[in-house]
Amino acid sequence: MRDFFVLRVIAKLLIPFMLLFALYVQFHGDFGPGGGFQAGVMCAAAVIFYALIFGLPAARALVPDAVVESMLAVGVLIYAGVGVAGLLLGGNFLDYFVLAADPVAGQHRGIFLVEVGVLVTVSAVMLKIFYMFAGRSRNTPD
Repeated sequence: MRDFFVLRVIAKLLIPFMLLFALYVQFHGDFGPGGGFQAGVMCAAAVIFYALIFGLPAARALVPDAVVESMLAVGVLIYAGVGVAGLLLGGNFLDYFVLAADPVAGQHRGIFLVEVGVLVTVSAVMLKIFYMFAGRSRNTPD
């Protein structure tokens, strides 16, 4: 796709807006539809779009496999860490109200942190699946 100048320019213009909209969906998830899952898919879609336009090696240079695999673990640790923090602060697992002095603020903080964990995990899973399928060789019989 290196010969398609227009596609490369459009991709460079569109990808930042894709990521910005993913952040909007993430932060607006407390108040309306959306949240970590949708934002994670949008973040992964931006990288996949980059890979389709600029090639898989360029995408792997932008987001290496080691980063994707680390994101898998970090996202789960964030999610589980919020639950364990609730336990350590005297509540049940994923009881958000104990995360702040004001129960409503604790709810918002806990939900946001859980959604961040979901965003990181979902985007990493989507990228890992894409890297695995896009990077496989085609051994077709003649």
